Amino acid sequence: MSSSATDENVEQTKRRIRTLVSEITELSKSETKAADYYPAILQRIISALAAEGGAVWLVDPDGAMRLAHQIQLDPVLMQSGTPESMQHGRLIGRLMAQGRAELVPPYSGSGEADGEGNPTAHLLVTAPLASNKQTVGLLEILQRANSPAEAQRGYLRFLEHMTKVIGEWLQSNTLQQVSTRQEMWQQADQFARLVHDNLDIRDTAYTIANEGRRLIECDRVSVAQIKGGKTKVIAISGQDSIESRSNIVQALNTLATKVVRSGEPLWYDGSTEDLPPQLEEAVEDYVDLSHGRTITILPIRQPERTIEGDVLAARNESNETRQRRKIIGALIVEQIETQLTRSTLEGRVDLVYEHACRAMSNSLAHSNIMFMPVWRFLDRCLWMFRGSALPKTLAILGAISAAILALFIVNIDFTLKGNGQLKPSIEENVYAHANGNIEAILVRHASVVTAGQELVLMKDDDLSREIKGVEDQKNLQVKKLENLASQSNQSGSVSREEQFRIERELEETKETIKALTTQLSLLRVKEQKMVRTSPIDGIVMDWDVERVLNRRPVVMGQRLMTIANKNAEWELEVLLPEKKVRYLEQAFANEKEKGYLPITFILMTESSTEYNGKLDLNGVAGRVELDPEEGPVLKLRCIPEPDALKDIKKNPGARVIARVKAGRASAAFVWFHEIVEWVRAYVWF
Repeated sequence: MSSSATDENVEQTKRRIRTLVSEITELSKSETKAADYYPAILQRIISALAAEGGAVWLVDPDGAMRLAHQIQLDPVLMQSGTPESMQHGRLIGRLMAQGRAELVPPYSGSGEADGEGNPTAHLLVTAPLASNKQTVGLLEILQRANSPAEAQRGYLRFLEHMTKVIGEWLQSNTLQQVSTRQEMWQQADQFARLVHDNLDIRDTAYTIANEGRRLIECDRVSVAQIKGGKTKVIAISGQDSIESRSNIVQALNTLATKVVRSGEPLWYDGSTEDLPPQLEEAVEDYVDLSHGRTITILPIRQPERTIEGDVLAARNESNETRQRRKIIGALIVEQIETQLTRSTLEGRVDLVYEHACRAMSNSLAHSNIMFMPVWRFLDRCLWMFRGSALPKTLAILGAISAAILALFIVNIDFTLKGNGQLKPSIEENVYAHANGNIEAILVRHASVVTAGQELVLMKDDDLSREIKGVEDQKNLQVKKLENLASQSNQSGSVSREEQFRIERELEETKETIKALTTQLSLLRVKEQKMVRTSPIDGIVMDWDVERVLNRRPVVMGQRLMTIANKNAEWELEVLLPEKKVRYLEQAFANEKEKGYLPITFILMTESSTEYNGKLDLNGVAGRVELDPEEGPVLKLRCIPEPDALKDIKKNPGARVIARVKAGRASAAFVWFHEIVEWVRAYVWF
């Protein structure tokens, strides 16, 4: 029974070891990162060997030895500077230099102060780690010292086998690191080519922001420029445009401005304890809006101009000299979801920063060249004069030159345009000759009237009361005159003095009656003016005149209606703008023999048909008037041709557009004379 149980335990142990070895093999074939690989491998090896601890030692690129991972390693060996750790370190160095597996007994060594040895109570089972036939590390296992010699040799063989498996992973990991490093350099090379490819400051800033974000592998990169003493963000990765009035952009501008003024870079990792007071509040305000975990703001300084070939200038440049260089902007790197370590972030940010300094400095120097937009435009136009494009360009320029020359050689009709209306030549307005109220309207729109026909009855209550008062006074004076005449006929019964008084009053009464009669006749004439009559034969032109005027108070001189004779000749009243008057005068001076200028016009009600007419010199007004719609205008009275009057539907007041033919002139003058006049009036004068 005992022998059977022992065999079963041995078999279980072998199965467990085979399982661990299988796991180690699978893990070594995976693309596990070193930070996860070494702990997993070391834990499984210690379990397979039933050891008490272990460690993985690696050689750095500079040749120094470092502890990659340890499990229950003696604390004395990890304390730098102690005799035990130095003795153990020299032992590890020799074993790695030897390049073969070895068992080191406990408390073994040369016994000298600068010698090597195992200062622990454990048996050290060691085996070198090789990659590409080079020793790159050492695997050290702490085993019990009282184990049999045969078991110790088994430990050594197992560890040698495991180091070969680990070596395969090291080789694969080295290739992956080389590939990653090569990919990083390719990205850096592409970033450098792109960021120096354009000299426009905004294009350069957007390239730094977008390509820099890919190279750094962070969440957001922004580029700011100093303008007027303040730092303004001009590019944000992933954004085609920037809303400068947004709260987050304003907060970032404020933060960048304060960092630039301090002259020192800002590395914010979530804590504001070490920040100066002027930055602490600005950082907290921005983080509340952006929710960034880390924020890095580096002032972009103008690079030092070094002599060509002086490769040591940058290395010998002191920090004080670097701080004196002019700051032209800021590079802002943010992590919101990504979690790069400080060392990784610094390396990538430095790479982007160096190129950003030179690219932005070159772009600003290029943009500050006087008339740079003009030179850039001319440079873009030079492609038309290169290669196969030159004949086409010359042909196009020739055609354009010929067209411009033709503008000054070819003459076309020069016309003066004005708006106006069609109306009968005989037209009279009816005005109110006194103040009053409209009592009755005796006509309506389009009513046919004759000269002298009553049109409007007006009434003035004050005038009526005044007439009634004068009539009453006259009647009283007439009665008084009759009484005085009766008394004068009885002259025998009155004294001489009384007779003299009666005769005097009789004369005064006659004078009073005469004055009242004259006053009454004047009031009657005024009363007659309350009836407005038609001045001519014709029709009423005003629309809905009875509704407009009925019961309405009017004042002297107010227009009541218009009467037009539609059977008389018709004319066009054209309003010519004041600025075209001199061309009209020149045209009449050139047409002295004819004495008139031809015109063409269209009706707004029938714009498809064009009619002809003429303008006599007598039809030109003597002065410029101010029209409420057209402004300063000169009124023209144009006569349509008889044939045109036959076809036109004669609607008084119909709007027209007329063109007065003022001779012929070059096409350039006809088409562009108004522009030249405007420049002369508002630019040159």
